[in-house]
Amino acid sequence: MIFFFASTIFTVVAYRWLPVYVTPLMVIRCVQQAGRGEPIRLRHHWVPLEEISEFMPVAVIASEDQRFLEHHGFDYDAIGKAIKENKNGKRQRGGSTISQQTAKNVFLWPDHSWVRKGLEVYFTTLIELIWGKERIMEVYLNSIEMGDGIYGTEAVAQWHFNCTANHLTRANCALIAATLPNPLRFSSKEPSAYMLKRQTWIMRQMKHVNKLTD
Repeated sequence: MIFFFASTIFTVVAYRWLPVYVTPLMVIRCVQQAGRGEPIRLRHHWVPLEEISEFMPVAVIASEDQRFLEHHGFDYDAIGKAIKENKNGKRQRGGSTISQQTAKNVFLWPDHSWVRKGLEVYFTTLIELIWGKERIMEVYLNSIEMGDGIYGTEAVAQWHFNCTANHLTRANCALIAATLPNPLRFSSKEPSAYMLKRQTWIMRQMKHVNKLTD
C-alpha cells in the first residue's frame, strides 16, 4: 500500500510538468489492431496548451463538462441526473467530468468495473489537487482519442483539417468536440448530418463559456 501511494503520487507530480506521450488506451488500441492483423495506427503529437486554438478548450467544456471551471473534479448534479435517467430506463448518459476522463485516459484502462471507478476517483482527486485546471485541460486535449488511431488535438488537426492545432477555427473545434462521445463511430473529417447538428448546438453553447485563460 505504501508503494502504491508513493508511486502513484510521484507519477502524478511528474506529469504535472512532463508531456504524456503514451497512455494505456493507446497501447490497448495498438494491441487490438495487431490482433486483427491490421497496420498499427498511432498518431499523436504533444503540443503545449498555448499552441492549441483558444476555441478548443471552450468547445470541449461546452460539449462535455460545462461546470469544469467550477467543480473540483466531480459534477454531482450531472451524476445525479445520470443515475436518475438510467433508473428510469432512458438512454444512458455519462456523468464523467473532463477531470475524470483525463484521469482515466492517462492512468487507467477502459472498463466499467467498480475497481476501475474507484481508482478513477482517486486519480481525479490527485490531479485536481496537484495539476490544476489548465494542466488538466492541456493533458486532456493532448491525450484523448479523437479518431481511429488519432489522439490529441494536434494529430486530429493535421489528419482531418490539414492544419496545426493553433489554426483550428471555432467551427473546427466544435466539430471535433461533437465526436468525443464516440470518436470511433463519429468522424470530424466526414461528419454526418447528426454531427453537423451537434456542432451547431455546441457552437451556441460556446457563447456562454469563458475562455480558459479568462
